[in-house]
Amino acid sequence: MSSLFSRSLYNDERSAGRIRVLQGLFVILFVLYGFRLFTMQIIRGEQYRQMSVDIAKRSTLLPAQRGEIYDRTFTDPIVVNDNTFAVTLIPAEVPNETMEDLITHVAELLNVPRREIDEKIPTQYYRLYQSLEIASNVSFEKVAVLAENLDSLPGLSWWRKPVRNYGETGSLSHILGYVGNITRDELTQMYNQGYQQDDVIGKMGIEREYDGILRGKDGLETRTVDVRGRHVSRDFYRESPIMGKNLVLTIDRSIQLLAEKALGKRIGAAVVMKPNGEILAMVSYPWYDSNLFNRSTMSSEYSALINDPNKPFLNRAIQSSYPPASTFKILMSTAILSDNLINPEFRINCTGGIDYGQRIWHCWATWGHGWVNLQQGLAVSCDIYFWITGRDNVGVDRINRYAKAYGYGVLTGIDLPGEIEGFIPNQQWKERRFHERWLAGDTMNMSIGQGFTLVTPLQLTNLVATVINDGIGYKPHILKEVRDPVSGVVEQTIEPEIIHNMQDEVPVKVFETVRNNMRTVVTQGSARVDDIRVVDLAGKTGTAEVGLPDRWHCWFTAYGPYSAANHDNQVIVTVLVEAANPWDWWSPYATAIIFQGIFAHQTYEEAVAALGWQYLAPVQGRRE
Repeated sequence: MSSLFSRSLYNDERSAGRIRVLQGLFVILFVLYGFRLFTMQIIRGEQYRQMSVDIAKRSTLLPAQRGEIYDRTFTDPIVVNDNTFAVTLIPAEVPNETMEDLITHVAELLNVPRREIDEKIPTQYYRLYQSLEIASNVSFEKVAVLAENLDSLPGLSWWRKPVRNYGETGSLSHILGYVGNITRDELTQMYNQGYQQDDVIGKMGIEREYDGILRGKDGLETRTVDVRGRHVSRDFYRESPIMGKNLVLTIDRSIQLLAEKALGKRIGAAVVMKPNGEILAMVSYPWYDSNLFNRSTMSSEYSALINDPNKPFLNRAIQSSYPPASTFKILMSTAILSDNLINPEFRINCTGGIDYGQRIWHCWATWGHGWVNLQQGLAVSCDIYFWITGRDNVGVDRINRYAKAYGYGVLTGIDLPGEIEGFIPNQQWKERRFHERWLAGDTMNMSIGQGFTLVTPLQLTNLVATVINDGIGYKPHILKEVRDPVSGVVEQTIEPEIIHNMQDEVPVKVFETVRNNMRTVVTQGSARVDDIRVVDLAGKTGTAEVGLPDRWHCWFTAYGPYSAANHDNQVIVTVLVEAANPWDWWSPYATAIIFQGIFAHQTYEEAVAALGWQYLAPVQGRRE
């Protein structure tokens, strides 16, 4: 009995102890909560009141206008900005059961395919409290319709978003490029440069090359709103956007249009350049419409361009390379004269073919040119003359050295993205690539610009510029000036930049002789564009074999005035027509039209009328 009593007494004391512990814990918790409330309301009350205001603030991005783009005359801009709207949606603010209906409704109001909105708001984003852009380039009229239906469109909003207007750009599209929303991969690479999600950036051309100058700096507007997003105060903070700089290009819009029409709808390229590297025109056909990328419904058109076998996005002036054919004989002439390999008056008999390597090598003129020296060989573009001198006197190593000195096989550094290097082969490359040694026949092919050698139209243009400049080559460039968008004051001028100098290796008199020989190509030789009277030309033709019996790549590069004492007054024109076109030996004719238009200040139509009917009729048969 006593043990039972003592056990009961022990349990009562134990329970009382537990109660006292719990009471103590409650007191401690009460003190802690009280202290916390006192700290939040009294000591840090102002801080939390400010935080509550900040949470109720909504910031709106004020996108900066991109700088405008002008041609060299700095009159009317080529590229301007149009004010349109972008429509955004916060998916988490839309009840899940109404999301499908809302997307359908918005698609109908904006008149866009529903799938385009679905692609921008996949189902995994439905709980996202982030504003997503679902449509761009939306007109004020469509935004007004959205505003009328706003009560049935939770989470929807819009903001002003300038878009680029490229006007009637035609062949300028490859130069200007276009803009678009930044992709995730681009954002990953460019985040440290200040780029943000939903930024608009340049994708191709000048828009991409000078995006950092054109884009400007976005502004910000911050207002206090209620839970429904309505403004509850007239006070707001505004940081105004800063417009990007204006660019003035070296391009002359009238010459660009002239070259565009002269090339016509022939797959190929045309480059017009001053000897100091300023590009006056650059045409590549086919081209595309830069305004396509401003349209809210462009998927089908974009897919058609991507799948077009003629590759309209390809700028053939810098992104495609071709065998230079007989234009390479300018380089060969330089090597022969500079290293005194043979007397330039030494004559070789062209009978129309030579027997070498158990085969007959046929000159393009199968009837033969007879006895020709260096000047005559270049004028009539005699293959046999350059086969023999290339094989027996110049050699592959020397050819390779002069090619690199002229800038072949390396980038020119033009301020456009996507330029390729072309290709200059050598003995080691062939052994590695084909496990075959270099043969004399390879040297013969290389001597007339065939075989493995590949150059771009711009590289050939720059070679001619180097000849004009007595061995000095300048970096080709599209940008001429950077100007302030408000005052128009010039902030930066692009000066000529030397990229190669051959004067230490090649005497100046050699280039003078080469220029004189190029003049005979026009007056006595294969070009035969002496119908043009407004300017005297010097140049070189080329017909590159591509393995087809009835067509070839057609080259012509020329400069004028030939006799001008001041290089600033001279212009170089290179035209390449691909073998994909029906053969009409058009490059010399297109070049003559361009020169006529430039120096007579005529349009394409006026230039053709001045030159005569033959500049409208194709020429059949191979011409070197």
